[in-house]
Formats: sequence, structure tokens, C-alpha cells
Amino acid sequence: MTRSHAVAGISPTRHLIVLTVSLFLSYLCVALSLPVVSVYVNQHLGLGDTLGGLAVGITFLATILTRNLAGRLSDRYGGRHAMFRGLALYALASLVCLASSLVSATPLLAYAGLLVGRLLLGLGESLTIIGMVSWGMGLGGPARSGRVLSLMGMGMYGAFVVGGPLGLALYHQFSFAGLMGLAGLLPLLGALLVRSVPADTPVAGERQSFWRLIGRIWKPGAAVGLQGVGFAALGAFISLYFLDEGWPWAGWGLSGFGLGYVLVRLLCGHLPDRLGGTRVAMVSLAVEACGQALLWQATGPGMALVGAFLTGLGCSMVFPAMGLEAVRRVPASQRGTAMGGFAAFQDVAYGATGPVAGLFAGAFGYANIFLLGLLAALLGLWVAWLAHRDTPGEGG
Repeated sequence: MTRSHAVAGISPTRHLIVLTVSLFLSYLCVALSLPVVSVYVNQHLGLGDTLGGLAVGITFLATILTRNLAGRLSDRYGGRHAMFRGLALYALASLVCLASSLVSATPLLAYAGLLVGRLLLGLGESLTIIGMVSWGMGLGGPARSGRVLSLMGMGMYGAFVVGGPLGLALYHQFSFAGLMGLAGLLPLLGALLVRSVPADTPVAGERQSFWRLIGRIWKPGAAVGLQGVGFAALGAFISLYFLDEGWPWAGWGLSGFGLGYVLVRLLCGHLPDRLGGTRVAMVSLAVEACGQALLWQATGPGMALVGAFLTGLGCSMVFPAMGLEAVRRVPASQRGTAMGGFAAFQDVAYGATGPVAGLFAGAFGYANIFLLGLLAALLGLWVAWLAHRDTPGEGG
């Protein structure tokens, strides 16, 4: 069957669903390890909160440095090309982390190997996510851009719903090495699932410099980056927060976030296209701020879980809402590069939040990490309002 027949015989929506399921499976390798890495570094290697936060955040350093590469590869060769290479790197990264755990009797050597694996994971994430978005937009067309971004988030954060408690359970049952062995298989399953999905066709046209594109999209990018502070703090330290307070259900904090995140994507994924991205983002950031405030002031696990859930509700639509605004501000021929630059703003927030929050936790306690997330969400709300003012048809 030729590509044109494949596209004609199967609806774009079905292809997008297959891509989303593949992303869910492959992104489990990230979600399983996210709540575990800081616990492993802190409790097994005995290297403290700051190095634990660095091990989480360094993944995002790799994505920051490679988003432009992922975007250019997607624009030039198609999103399918980029995504398959990203999935291969996911598998390799997990195997490197597995190998590092075999020398855990020498903590610094094991930690160095872990950092290499986490860097490879970040490169794989850059290629996989930007590739999936470009591939989906190529198959679904411009009218479905908002939906593609929503589905991407559902695949990623749906993995967090099960990845948080499952990752901690597997870690305690089978050790870090066993967890990484499973994580290495999941991206291969994702690749098998999408191998029959037709390739997208790169769009010919104007090519602007990366930094000129950044100048067009910095307000949407800054808003999504500030949104990311709360999620990064939650993802890296909520398990340790629960353990430090002596609360049960430590693995469910990330699941509460993921449940809220996916619920909003399912019910409200159409809203950016219908109401405008900046309006949706402003409401979302206000909800995220409420969730971070509850986590900051939590007096028990129930209150903290509600805070995590509200944080997920709030974070859910910021990326697709502001991503839609970013895509609308650039030529179609550079959607991948624009999305790479846009996502890099979030990566900066993720990469910086881990070590900074680790230092903050050491000085002021885990609860006060979420004060940082609250302030960032409020600042993001202001930036989204600035973007709303200069968006044609929205800001007047």
C-alpha cells in the first residue's frame, strides 16, 4: 500500500491515536525513573539532595541543547525520522543507567554513569517529542495543531499516572537495575507500534534563523517555562517530601498530578482552538498556583495530594495553549524548529528547578520548594496576559 493510499484509507485521527499510544509506552521509561532517581541517589548512593536534584535536572540540559537540532531534523527529514531516533536513544539511555547501577559500590563512579544515561535520555526526549508533534501535525494538518499538542501531553503525562507508583514499587522490588531493564524495553514496543504509520512530508518554504524565531515566540515560551517550575519541583521531590513528613502514599503524588493533567486534556483539549491559547493559559496558570499553594501549606497527605491534582489540572493546557500561539507566529515550513525553541523554554525551567530546589530543600525544607512553584505560576500568569494583549483577535 502506498503512502497516499494509507493516508486515504485511515483517518488522521486514528494515526494520531496510534502515535499517542506509542508515546505513552515509550515515555514510561522517563516516568518510571523520575520519582526514583532522587531517592536512589539520596538513599542508595548516599550523595544528598543537591546531587539527586542535579541527576533529575541534567536530563533537561540535554533537551535544551538539542531542541534546535530536533526541530531542524523534523523540518528537513520529517517527524517520523526524528521520533524513531529518539526512541532508540531512550532505550540506550536506560541501558547505560542499568550499567551504572552495577558499580554502585563505588558511588561516584555509579553517579557519573547515571549522569551519562540521563543526558542520553534528554537527547532522546528532544527527538521523540518534537518528532511526534511534527509527525502528527504533518498527518493531521494545521486545523488539528492544537489537538496534536493536547494528545502529546496526554501520552506523556498519562505515563506519569502509572509511572509514579509503579516506578517506586519496581525499584523497591527489583532494584534500580531491574527498573532500568524494563525501561529499556518500553521504547522498543513504542517503535513497533508506529512502524506502519505513514511518514509525514516536510513542508518547503521560508527558513528563518533560530534566534529570529525565538524573538517571535518568547512570550508563549516564557509562560510555559514558568509553568514548568511547579511540575519540575513536584516531579523531583514530592516522593521525598512525603517520606520526610512520614506520610503514606509517597508514590501517588505524581499520579495525582498525572490524573489531573490527563483529565483536563480529555475534557478540554479542544479549548485552545476554540477560545484562544492565551485565555486558556491564563486560567490554567491560576489553577496551578492554587495547587502549589496547597502543597506548600499541606498539613497531611490528603491535602498534598489535592495540591498535586490541582497542579496537574493547571499545568495540563498551558503547553498546548501557548504552543498553538507559538506555531501561529511562524512559517509552516519551520513548525518543528519553532516547537523545539518553544519547548526549550520549559526545558530551562526543568533543568534549573532540580538543583535549585534541592538547595532550597536543604536550607528551608521540602514544603517550601512549592512556594517557588507558586511564585513562578503567578509570574507566568502575568506573562501570558502580556502575550494575550499582543495576540490578534484576543488582546484587542
